[in-house]
Amino acid sequence: MEELQALPQGKLLINTINAHSYNTARKDRLFAEALEGGDALIPDGMSIVKACKWIGAKSRPTCRIAGWDLFCYEMGRTKGTVMFLGSSEQTLQKIKDKAKEQYPDLNIVTYSPPYKPEFSPEDSAAMVKAVNDANPDLLWIGMTAPKQEKWTYQHWAELNIHCHCGTIGAVFDFFAGNMQRAPLWWQQHGLEWLYRLIKEPRRMWRRYIIGNAKFLLYMIGEK
Repeated sequence: MEELQALPQGKLLINTINAHSYNTARKDRLFAEALEGGDALIPDGMSIVKACKWIGAKSRPTCRIAGWDLFCYEMGRTKGTVMFLGSSEQTLQKIKDKAKEQYPDLNIVTYSPPYKPEFSPEDSAAMVKAVNDANPDLLWIGMTAPKQEKWTYQHWAELNIHCHCGTIGAVFDFFAGNMQRAPLWWQQHGLEWLYRLIKEPRRMWRRYIIGNAKFLLYMIGEK
């Protein structure tokens, strides 16, 4: 993808945004600051692509770039060490096993942080140390939004890395095989959200039915 190829080399914080994260950022100032303060913000949702065009935003992406697209692009071009920070030990082991098959030339390093709503200063210090000790050539952060974006933003200056860093949450589960993406047709038609709603209505109805309506109202306000 041209948009991804245009990203500069070196230390770079890449976040993604969709309708749900936009809604969350409207009521979470630190999350909004984290998204705005990154080096690149890619549109992980057709709703964002269409809304930017409709309201005449300064940035008008022409296509959706899912977190999965970013993952595949970066993994395919990276040499050396790739670090996965986040998720459970079980999921990280699945990632290691699959990466060994699909990317045999990469050295995979993982770190599973404590599972808790907020990290203590000691937790964060240990996570920062793990990253710096690994000195990765590519860093993935997967702790679900908005936690992953806020943590990375708050500790960005402490991470002594020279590489791209992507906050990609659910991609950890996709790659590990814990969750399945929508079939290609649904993705190509901007309906991956509907597929997930059909598959998990109890968990997703509030995010997609109420959330999408809220996002539309926000865009009407921006218009």
